[in-house]
Amino acid sequence: MMSRSTIVALAFAAGAAIVALTPGLSTIAQRAVGTGPQSKIAISPKPSAPEPISGLLSMSDEQIKLAQIDLVDVGPAAIARRLVVPGSVVPDANLIAHVSVKLSGTVAELRKNIGEDVAKDEVIAVLESREVADAKSEYLAAKLTNDLQQDLSTRDKTLWDSRVGTEQQYLRSRNAAAQTEMRVKIARQKLLALGLGEREITAVPGAPEASLRRQDVRSPISGRVAERKVELGTAVGRDSLETELFVVVDLSRVWVELSVASSDLPLIKEGQSVKIFARGLAETSSGKIVFVSPLIDKDTRTARVVAEIPNPDRTWRPGSFVTAGIVLNERTVPVTVPATAIQKLDGQSIVFVRTKDGFEKRNVVLGESEDQTLEIVSGLNPGESIAATNTFPLKAELSKPRDED
Repeated sequence: MMSRSTIVALAFAAGAAIVALTPGLSTIAQRAVGTGPQSKIAISPKPSAPEPISGLLSMSDEQIKLAQIDLVDVGPAAIARRLVVPGSVVPDANLIAHVSVKLSGTVAELRKNIGEDVAKDEVIAVLESREVADAKSEYLAAKLTNDLQQDLSTRDKTLWDSRVGTEQQYLRSRNAAAQTEMRVKIARQKLLALGLGEREITAVPGAPEASLRRQDVRSPISGRVAERKVELGTAVGRDSLETELFVVVDLSRVWVELSVASSDLPLIKEGQSVKIFARGLAETSSGKIVFVSPLIDKDTRTARVVAEIPNPDRTWRPGSFVTAGIVLNERTVPVTVPATAIQKLDGQSIVFVRTKDGFEKRNVVLGESEDQTLEIVSGLNPGESIAATNTFPLKAELSKPRDED
């Protein structure tokens, strides 16, 4: 006896044969037995996001600010070829003053110490000296005698003009007045030789008696006390005694002594520009070469070259080792960018140009460089704005793989 499943299968097969041999059957009947054409269900495609344009990054002004990206406008700048040589900072020889005494005495006051600033003509020490007391007394006596003799000469001239006095008396008075005037001038020159200034000499007649033995020591320049060689009560002056009291240095301008190889000397001329920089110091300074030695050191085969640089903030300290770039030639290029703006992508140098919607990657060709400034040969136009700092995140964002749908 056949099973139920076998009977169902034979019935299904028989029905399918009948439908296939009967042309009048409707399509619906054919579909019912599984022999008619199957209808396709339309499936709408999934909407996809538009593909981003390669090299474009969308960023608003607020996002740029939060990312701490600085923008700069590219433009022309000077690019120089430089000879780099070592050097050291030394004081300008024209701005060093050795404050010395020209008489014998003792140090009564010291008003400045090492490292303190001084102004020109400021009193930095006071001496007591018998020598200066004698010179001032001589000057006072000569001046007093001269004043009296000048009055007598004036009176005798008046009498001679009135025909009351004799000519002989007038001539005698005039001769004596000339002699006393000469003695005053000699005494005054002696005070100048001892180191007194014009104002001090003028003030001598009206000064207190106790000040006659004292002499102020003044700084001849403005600057800073670099050395103090005496103490209170120190005997100074002649006869193998210390004559130098202070060394004052003005560091508002300094020299840089450079060592230039003899083979490079033909390239070096006085007046050439030089740029000074030092390791660990962010500041740089520009100056000019003021001296090129005609002599070459026989041991090092180098010549001494001196550059002068401004130093208003005391940034460059004497004794510091520095590096100097001497400008050999200089030219102005139309487009330059900071080195921090350049990134490498697939072996190509790129920058990110600011657009209204964000940034655009731009391939560029680099030219010469100077410090942190690079020449752009092609790829940028003057006036375009680019990202100058924090450009690596832009490169990283651009390098991310895009998800495929």
